[in-house]
Amino acid sequence: MQNRNPYAAPRTNVAQRDSAEEYGEIKLFSAEGRIGRVRYIGYTFGLTMLIAIFVGMAAALLGAASPAVAFGVGAVGYIAIIVVQILLTIQRSHDMNVTGWLCLISLIPLAALVFWLVPGTRGENNYGKPPPPNTTGAVVLACIVPAVMIVGILAAIAIPAYQDYTQRVAGSEVQQLE
Repeated sequence: MQNRNPYAAPRTNVAQRDSAEEYGEIKLFSAEGRIGRVRYIGYTFGLTMLIAIFVGMAAALLGAASPAVAFGVGAVGYIAIIVVQILLTIQRSHDMNVTGWLCLISLIPLAALVFWLVPGTRGENNYGKPPPPNTTGAVVLACIVPAVMIVGILAAIAIPAYQDYTQRVAGSEVQQLE
């Protein structure tokens, strides 16, 4: 008979499932597949900023010759941003197990928050396997969105207040010299 300690840790491989759960792949420039909330927020913000920076630099370089060229480059960039936003919103709709036509509610003010707030379905649904777990990069991108909004609001308040302050200081210096 074997003397076994009843309080010892188990020596067997304990797993919740026998096989690893399968995930769908992320397709950024496709209307097929699923994308989770964090990736949706991060990728829409990140790709929009990336396209805007690229288009801005191209418009600045090519627009030196003609303003019409800069306007054309800007228009193409704006259309590219809209297309990327629609494709990602369709994938987000698929994650909620609804048709991609739901992306049309983005045209209604504040209705697009449904894509930020409503969780996706668990497991496989009509549109494919679940999206993979979030990476650190996707989480960082999603956290940047509120930070940029807060910094933008603070800058919109602080810059005019500082300009008014400098004008008042300059005015008081002129009065003291007189």
